[in-house]
Amino acid sequence: MGRFREALAAPGLQAIAEVKRRSPSAGELRPDADPAAIAAAYARAGAAAVSVLVDERFAGTWDDLRAARATTGIPLLAKGFFSTPDDLRAAAEAGADAVLLLLRDLDDATCTRLMKEAASYRLDAFVEAHDAAELARAVALGADPVGINARDLSTFEIDRGRQLELVASAPSGRVVVAESGIANRAHGAAAELAGADAILVGSALMRAPDPAAKLREILTRPLVKVCGLTREEDVALAADAGADLAGFILAPSSPRRAAGVLPVPDSLLSVAVCVGAPVETGADLVQLYEEEDGHRGRDAVLLRDGAPVATVLDLPWLDEDEGHWERAREAEGRVMLAGGLDADTVRAAIDRVQPWAVDGARGTESAPGVKDPAKLIRFVEAARD
Repeated sequence: MGRFREALAAPGLQAIAEVKRRSPSAGELRPDADPAAIAAAYARAGAAAVSVLVDERFAGTWDDLRAARATTGIPLLAKGFFSTPDDLRAAAEAGADAVLLLLRDLDDATCTRLMKEAASYRLDAFVEAHDAAELARAVALGADPVGINARDLSTFEIDRGRQLELVASAPSGRVVVAESGIANRAHGAAAELAGADAILVGSALMRAPDPAAKLREILTRPLVKVCGLTREEDVALAADAGADLAGFILAPSSPRRAAGVLPVPDSLLSVAVCVGAPVETGADLVQLYEEEDGHRGRDAVLLRDGAPVATVLDLPWLDEDEGHWERAREAEGRVMLAGGLDADTVRAAIDRVQPWAVDGARGTESAPGVKDPAKLIRFVEAARD
């Protein structure tokens, strides 16, 4: 495999940032887009690779790919409707590291020939699937990396739920990329927790006043969770402040107990916080604590569809105990820090541990289950600083 796949397989959630002037589904996006300047800015913002539309239906050309190649050394994906060896040769000559192969348009024999042709040019074949049948074909063909597109190219409709199911069902060992419909950190985190190694983001970047700044925003870690939510107005406040996760405590003994998991906007993932056993709520995630002697255990596990995806370390941040820092730093995998975090303590915790997410509850409220707008906003801002 080539350097495109290698870049996407790096630790953490990676991003393929796209350059396109227009879209058949969305119309004009950025007619005056300069591929050279945007690709270079994407690289500085943390993109693992850049996708360049070279098809005229997207107002793209091979010169766009050449321009991007001239200003950045990170891997480039040539994106178009490729079906012949001549297409792949043109991509290689223009400076691509990978080419898109759409299973919707290619039978297995043709796709296999093109994958071999791509390899002869030292190009990675980025094979894209849109449904379970196409994903099964991609796996059988040995495709790696595999793209799973949330957009139905016949209707242009986005179904992120179906996409996440497909991402979760992909076999381990393949680099999996979630494509389309990703516009914020919560979307990226949902794909990551479903098992995606990378996301491909296009329209959301090209619509933004500063595409590279938008990319940086989507990739920003740690994520910020506001927990102990009990009121719709506080959910809205958390979303407006820029939080990514909304926590609803369902333990009967908690003074912050919510009646249930409230609806959340598209920019938030909902988290049901349970003790002893999960409660079926329809939440995106479950934060599960063990029950110890009738009380909540100290740490928790974050679950997606019953599978562990992160560890929650609930530590005595307000005590003079240096041992908790070492314990947090030594934890493997994704770590969410919780327990006594507020606007005055969260930055130190982030700097010392570099967690995947941070969780604020008591430090964001005026009373148990009632958020203080100023405290909540300060907490999110401090975590983002």
